[in-house]
Amino acid sequence: MTTHQTPTAAPDALLAVVQAGVRLIELGQPFFTGMPCSPNHPGFRMALIRRHGDMVRPDGGSAANEIIVTGGHVGTHVDALSHVSHDGVMHGGVDAAAAQTGGRFTELGAEHTPALLTRGVLLDVAGTKGVDVLPPGYGVTAGDLAAAAARAGVVLREGDVALVRTGWAQHFDDAATYLGQADGVPGPTTDAGEWLADAGVVATGADTTAYEQIPAGAGHRVLPVHRILLVQAGIHIIEHLDLEAAAAAGLTEFTFVMAPLRIVGGTGSPVRPFAAVAA
Repeated sequence: MTTHQTPTAAPDALLAVVQAGVRLIELGQPFFTGMPCSPNHPGFRMALIRRHGDMVRPDGGSAANEIIVTGGHVGTHVDALSHVSHDGVMHGGVDAAAAQTGGRFTELGAEHTPALLTRGVLLDVAGTKGVDVLPPGYGVTAGDLAAAAARAGVVLREGDVALVRTGWAQHFDDAATYLGQADGVPGPTTDAGEWLADAGVVATGADTTAYEQIPAGAGHRVLPVHRILLVQAGIHIIEHLDLEAAAAAGLTEFTFVMAPLRIVGGTGSPVRPFAAVAA
C-alpha cells in the first residue's frame, strides 16, 4: 500500500506575528452626517432607507439598510493622482482633459491607488514644538519635519508613509474652527512637500482638511503642495486624519495599513487607516 503525504505549507511569518498579538490604533475620523467638510466637496450624508418593521419576513425576521452619499474627498480619504493637474497636465505628463471622459478618468483613477502595508512614521510637529495644537495658519516647514523626525529618532526611507501631526484633529467637533473659516489652518509649506518628495515616501497625510498651509481668510485658492506631491512626485495625500491616539501612545514608527476603495475613474476614496503595533 502506498501512502501519499500532503505537503505542509511553510508557516507564514506575518501570520505568526499577528497571532502573537497585535494592537490596532485608529488613524482616521468616523464618518457621520454633518461632519466637517471642505466647501469644495459635497458633504457626507447617511440615512436609513429601510427600517426594522418596514418589511417583516414570514419567520419574523426584518432588516434595515441605508443610503450613503458622499464626495470622494470627504472625511478621512486618500487622493488619487487624477485629483490635481497643473497647466492641464497630471502626474507622468498625462493630459488631464484627454483623460477625463464619460464622467470618469481613464488614467490615474482611484482604482490605481495602492493598498498599503508598509512602514509608517509619525512626524509630531506639535509635540516637537511643545504645544497641543499648532496655531491657525501656521506653515509647517521642512525644518519642522526634520526636527520632528530627529525627536522621534527616525529617518524617512523610500516607500514610507509620513504622517504629520498638527494637533488640529482636536477641533474636528467645531467645524468653523476646523475648516479655518476665520483664522486659517496649519499645514505643510512647499519646502516641506519637496523634503518629503526627496525622501521618496509613497504617501503622506495630515490631521487637517487640506494638506496645505491655509492662512487666515485665504481658503483653498491655490494648492502648491498638492502640485508638488501629486503632480510632480506621484505621492498620494491622505487628509482628515486623527493622530491624537497615535501621539498619546508614543508612536514614532509602526506598521501602517490602509485600503482605498477601487473606484474606477475616481479622484479619491474614503479610507480607514490604522497603525498596527505589537500588543
